[in-house]
Amino acid sequence: MSAADGVVEAPTAPPRHGWRGGRSERQLLGWHRALLGLALPVGAALAWEVAVRAGLAQGRLLPAPSFLLATLADLARSGDLDLHIRATLARVAAGFALGVAAGTLFGALAGASGLARALIDPTLQGLRAIPSIAWVPLFILWLGIFEASKVTLIAVGVAFPVYLGTLGAILSVDRKIIEVGRSFRLTRLQLARRILLPAVLPHYIVALRSGLGLGWMFVVAAEFMGASEGLGYLLVDGQQLGKPAQIVAAIVVFAVLGKLTDALLVAASSPLLRWEDTAQRAVAAEG
Repeated sequence: MSAADGVVEAPTAPPRHGWRGGRSERQLLGWHRALLGLALPVGAALAWEVAVRAGLAQGRLLPAPSFLLATLADLARSGDLDLHIRATLARVAAGFALGVAAGTLFGALAGASGLARALIDPTLQGLRAIPSIAWVPLFILWLGIFEASKVTLIAVGVAFPVYLGTLGAILSVDRKIIEVGRSFRLTRLQLARRILLPAVLPHYIVALRSGLGLGWMFVVAAEFMGASEGLGYLLVDGQQLGKPAQIVAAIVVFAVLGKLTDALLVAASSPLLRWEDTAQRAVAAEG
């Protein structure tokens, strides 16, 4: 109807581009961002390669990328690279699982109960300040030099950021949304599932990512404890035998595996956070 007929039509909203029809465009944008993320490391590697080949820098202590690739190829052909990667991945996975379980449990207890928080939080905050290397001799005395001590050390590194993230997420839940849930007469289980869990989950995922990063850092200290396999062993072996290429190659593999596992964690948790209405998701949806 027109305004002359006495009825004013509501203005139609402009069409949103990129929500359904722009799926391929969003995927293309994702690939562009991934390639953009490679620009810095690849550019730095190419610049160092050129500098070494032109004689502007010595490649003795920091070998050229081509020499690092040759070292990785040699390790792969001999089967050593696969052996060390699998050993390190197994330790990180086991330590991460144990650390997440412990950190989530204590964080949930401290967040849900003021009495529990007053009881355990000061102790955990003090233990959190202990350097990772300080745990090594104690765990060797308690658990020996085999896998138990290594996995335990990694679990300790993972547990503290997960604990802090879980505790902080629970304490930061807006009291008003809890009151809204109670006004709708939700049971405790419904309140936890429909309100508390969605409010806590984004911060908890960030805590898991922080814990995973520390797990990769702690595995190096863990594999210094008499390991005969693992990427940390490659570092020690390269240092003792004077092989800087092997040391840098192991560091590069650590970086790649850390990034890949973090990306897998983000991808696995992304379906759980689809309900979030954030500016970043709005931009991604619009392509």
